[in-house]
Amino acid sequence: MIQTAEQLVIAVLTYKRPEDLLVVLPRLLDQARSVDLAATVLVVDNDPAGSARQTVEDYPSSLVKYVHEPRPGIAAARNRAIREAASDSLLVFIDDDEVPSEQWLRHLLAQYRATAAAAVVGPVISEYAEPPEAWIQAGRFFDRRRLATGSLIDVAATNNLLLDMGKVHALGLAFDEKFGITGGSDTLFTRRLAQLGGTMVWCDEAVVVDRVPTGRLTRDWVLRRAFRSGNANVRVDVELAGSAPARAAARSRAFAAGSIRVAGGTIRVLGGLAGGSMSLRARGMRNIARGSGMLSGAAGYVYSEYRRN
Repeated sequence: MIQTAEQLVIAVLTYKRPEDLLVVLPRLLDQARSVDLAATVLVVDNDPAGSARQTVEDYPSSLVKYVHEPRPGIAAARNRAIREAASDSLLVFIDDDEVPSEQWLRHLLAQYRATAAAAVVGPVISEYAEPPEAWIQAGRFFDRRRLATGSLIDVAATNNLLLDMGKVHALGLAFDEKFGITGGSDTLFTRRLAQLGGTMVWCDEAVVVDRVPTGRLTRDWVLRRAFRSGNANVRVDVELAGSAPARAAARSRAFAAGSIRVAGGTIRVLGGLAGGSMSLRARGMRNIARGSGMLSGAAGYVYSEYRRN
């Protein structure tokens, strides 16, 4: 058994979701009390008005801490969590609209201790406010990866992520705030971590449940999310490329890959129309949306999904 960290911080980033906080806070507090490290729950409020302050400060536990990060964008909130966590600690990210499984934190911690990885990543499964329409289910828009525990990975989101802050600080990593309102800062962060030699390990037992609201169960929302994913991933590729020639090459590859994805998606849609297959039509539209996002990213367009009015 390997253990390098002396304390653990569970960071939940929030923006105008007091009801979600009231659901997740007691569960995170139970998780913090279940492990054998000194563990706290850190709420990072990214609302400039500080709307979560009262909810958190009224919570009856000294293990729950509130900080206000008024700078807009999730990357700024993630960086605030990093600054709040000591260099000898573990930092665990979870979203405010997620609910951890009963042994979630113990599983993450056990995998960290067994591997001394720089990061441990767990799966996210979706639970819906109402059953999604058949077209969305056929397109598998909310499907996410599941891997064998111990699998090495090179990219992750922050919706279920444990980080060894000693290793993160040693590599000089932070979230790029240019991606704060566009999405993709977690993709860029974890890909840099892997490129710099930080080991990332999958823990399939450490499940969290993403509670999907009705507003996201529409064709428009899932297709916009697919477009954003394609756009942000190309921007990450370009950012990681470094030199001007390398960035140009990354854009060219993205243009080719996006074109192929759009063409393939179109063929699927046409095949689905001809054969009456909803699955082909839905998956084809998903491919077209993601491929269009890739093409827009290759052209330099920045899609800001999280832009605030």
